Amino acid sequence: MDKIDFVITWVDGNDAAWQKERDKYKKVKDGDNRNVRFRDWENLQYLFRGIEEFTPWVNKVHFITWGHVPKWLKEEHPKLNIVKHSDFIPEEYLPTFNSHTIELNLHRIEGLAEKFVYFNDDTFITKEMKEVDFFKKGLPSDSAILSPVIGNFRGSISPIIINNMEIINSTFQKSKVLKNNWKKWFHPLYKKDNISTLLLLPWSKFVGFKNPHLPVSYLKETFTILWNLEEDLLDTTCKFKFRSKQNINHWLMRYWQLVNGKFTPRDTKIGYCYSMTNNNKHIFNAIKNKKFYLTCVNDNDSDPINDFELEKESLIDAFEHILPNKSSFEK
Repeated sequence: MDKIDFVITWVDGNDAAWQKERDKYKKVKDGDNRNVRFRDWENLQYLFRGIEEFTPWVNKVHFITWGHVPKWLKEEHPKLNIVKHSDFIPEEYLPTFNSHTIELNLHRIEGLAEKFVYFNDDTFITKEMKEVDFFKKGLPSDSAILSPVIGNFRGSISPIIINNMEIINSTFQKSKVLKNNWKKWFHPLYKKDNISTLLLLPWSKFVGFKNPHLPVSYLKETFTILWNLEEDLLDTTCKFKFRSKQNINHWLMRYWQLVNGKFTPRDTKIGYCYSMTNNNKHIFNAIKNKKFYLTCVNDNDSDPINDFELEKESLIDAFEHILPNKSSFEK
């Protein structure tokens, strides 16, 4: 098995120096600079504990940060590569508070393996996993499922997905894509999700893909290809200091792999993304019972949390239940 790296992006929203830098730009028109995008649940150590406990085979963990690092993180760990934005993002895009800018330039990280898995800092490994869960036969493990783009609320990523789809539809013919790899688009591992793809067959264009908001397996070459083909559009996105509905995001790279058949089918039930609200007992129980291999605990403001500190404490307690011991990444 070839080397597989993990990439994690993180920001300390409580860092005074970072806040001062952000405040210089936070009035950018249409920018997404909500505090909910940057507040810290103080649970990052459980991502590292899960990596060590459930995926000890990982080659390297590239930890991307504005410049700050958690006080508990052992910076000299042999598997850890701390990467500052200035280490890999072109100077003309800095400083940036736009996650899309960071994600679209991941391939520029020095020493990054050809095969890597991208983690947001709200995604966790909560059950033992194998290399084939992320890469199989040299290709990313993923699920190709058609799903329409929906959503019209503040902070919605729908306009960004539509921007991605415009590029996909201008480059690929849906009927040919499905015909060339129909066994990958209709696979037993997708179970009932195959119905969604079947119902959307009459549409001549791709109307969207199911986005599980979980760690994504990538080939580094995919990023290079897209930058060569769509440099102007990617460059435009990277110049936004904050997320904007005019942006493209890294899911474009995932879609590109899917339509090119550069993936191997994977069970859709490998993970689940939860949104934190004011009633999170089902989330805490899912973590404690190891219901999924991958668990996303997403922060949002569609249902504002009344007692953030209480919910944060309860979430930490759930992770402590399955990962009580410090990892070697911790001091």
